[in-house]
Amino acid sequence: MPSDKTTRPQHVAIIMDGNGRWATGRGWPRLVGHRRGVERVRDIVQAAPDLGVQWLTLYAFSTENWKRSTEEVLGLMSLFSHYIQREAVKLAREGVRMRFIGDRSGLSNHLQGLMRDIEAQTAGNSRLNLTVAINYGGRDEVLRALRRLAERGDEISEESFCQALDTHDIPDPDLVIRTSGETRVSNFLLWQAAYAEYEFTPTLWPDFTAEELGRILDRFGERDRRFGGALA
Repeated sequence: MPSDKTTRPQHVAIIMDGNGRWATGRGWPRLVGHRRGVERVRDIVQAAPDLGVQWLTLYAFSTENWKRSTEEVLGLMSLFSHYIQREAVKLAREGVRMRFIGDRSGLSNHLQGLMRDIEAQTAGNSRLNLTVAINYGGRDEVLRALRRLAERGDEISEESFCQALDTHDIPDPDLVIRTSGETRVSNFLLWQAAYAEYEFTPTLWPDFTAEELGRILDRFGERDRRFGGALA
């Protein structure tokens, strides 16, 4: 029986994996898979609020993804720019607040400007909080947070450390989903996901539907989350 929305996760984070394999398996260039993956992002973002999700974080480009071919990296950066430009008005109209985490200094000035613009344009929205991780790595985020604390001369505590993270104004994820059948966390939200539930699905990201997301959210409601406590 499907779980009630009140037992579903409020914050879902997704490692969107499998775009390249989806394309090459059909004899197409990897970028075709990434374009199809962008279409899937639209579908999931649109469906998330009706499924009871208030916070959605998507892993779009990791600090390790720079190792890919120049053609693929440039293609991905172009896709990010087009997505932001094309979706800005729609996201604002649909009540979606969009923000980004990751090291922006490694991105082009043009892309950084688009990111700032859409964050400002959607800042007053609350129907869905959409966070996109670009040039993001969990270890890199931890190091940057420690540098911030050192530069400010702040005492290091759990509270001050959390406030120095990219996610300082975002709640920790309740559920992390990875598509494509891989069972790695791939340097994603290492600190924040300490007590998250995980779900690994063999579905490649371009084939990941709102219906499958709904089934995963239902299963989440059947889990017993004790956060280190003993069974009652």
